[in-house]
Amino acid sequence: MALWANNLFSKKTEESGKATEMHAGQANAKPLTVSNEKQPLAVLKKLAPIRDLPEGDIAQIEQSTSTYAPDSVIFTLGEKSEHIYYLLKGNVELESDGGASYSIVAGSALSNLPLNSGKICGATAVTKEPCTLLSIPTTVVQWWINKSKNQQEGGTLEVIDIEFPAEIPDTQFFNSFAQAYRENKLSLPSLPQVAIKLRKAMENPDIGVKEVISIVQVDAPIVAKLIQVSNSALYAPTSQIKNCHDAVTRLGLETTRKIVMGISVKQLFQCKSPELMSKMQQLWKQSLHVSSLSFVLAQEAGGVNPEDALLAGLICDIGAIPLIHFAEQHPESYPNLDDLQLVMPYLNPPVGSLVLHTLGFAKEITEIPKHAEDWYYESNSDKLTLIDVVILAKLHSYFGTPRAKELPFINSIPAYAKLKNGKLSPDFSLDILVKAQQRIDEAMSMFG
Repeated sequence: MALWANNLFSKKTEESGKATEMHAGQANAKPLTVSNEKQPLAVLKKLAPIRDLPEGDIAQIEQSTSTYAPDSVIFTLGEKSEHIYYLLKGNVELESDGGASYSIVAGSALSNLPLNSGKICGATAVTKEPCTLLSIPTTVVQWWINKSKNQQEGGTLEVIDIEFPAEIPDTQFFNSFAQAYRENKLSLPSLPQVAIKLRKAMENPDIGVKEVISIVQVDAPIVAKLIQVSNSALYAPTSQIKNCHDAVTRLGLETTRKIVMGISVKQLFQCKSPELMSKMQQLWKQSLHVSSLSFVLAQEAGGVNPEDALLAGLICDIGAIPLIHFAEQHPESYPNLDDLQLVMPYLNPPVGSLVLHTLGFAKEITEIPKHAEDWYYESNSDKLTLIDVVILAKLHSYFGTPRAKELPFINSIPAYAKLKNGKLSPDFSLDILVKAQQRIDEAMSMFG
């Protein structure tokens, strides 16, 4: 669990905490020199997420290159910023609240990530030696938001085209999958009838416990799971629940609906091929982990309903299911499991949103797959949103894995900056991963 501290933060002594406090009240330094000369395209193409823009758009970005003396404060924690900064030369230390700090050295992989993003700075940036920084307007972030918006007026879904990166082999299988997606010929999963009936019934604001029970009690496994969840520590039971009526009463109608939906979603992670089923089980386990982290983070941070976060985390990678089903339908051409795993992150955003739209989920939920790993996504709300919670949970889910070295520092993403009063300090996250383990286990037991 301490791997986050090792990978993402270099914990300092009490003196570092005092230094952070000192810098927080210090005015930002003026650069020694400022140049509006544009950086070479080769430099810009290394920077995330600028590198995802078409070259023509990259060339139009307003740029400013500045040099700073050592011990200069570039921006401070909680400050509103009109620019996003990248380190081109030197060494910058980012100081978070709580006395933790970490360094970024020019030329390292992490220097290709922005020092800050979004409207609010999540840390204080201080130069440790002479530095050169590139800044671009925060308005560029609007492109990152607009590129993923595919919900048109009238509630219809615009299909986002699939673009495979160079790392993905140009094979008949992947090309056939992309064609089936574009022509709306993919075999998409469907929910069990009990989930569909319950969701439709819950559209009536006057629905009562009796009506909900009449729908769910026909599915014995769902009833058993509702009773199990109602007796879990998550709901602080004072007495043992033994029947469907008491379980629904304790959980409440809205929580019951979300748990039934989560149980039903689990049934989507099925296939007949033993080899592919192992991949499906791995995907389900990962989804449970993100779902559990989403639940706990929503509880601790406040502002987002934990049950909403539980379901949102559960479906954030649902776009991989049609890919596995497609492989099962084409056993003669599907690649090895490693290649399937490699392509999933590129397919999940468009395909996952299509699946959820087809299943009838609300727009807020259908947006989750598109943004779950869009670290620099920023909603229009200044408050923590459901998507923000899933992004933070996804980031946490990679701590201690090989992916951790590729992650942006958590202080640099917009979702972090929405957490008030330094709620997500390194100590807070370690507390989430360690002390809240029982609650994570309980959340996982809902659908495990």
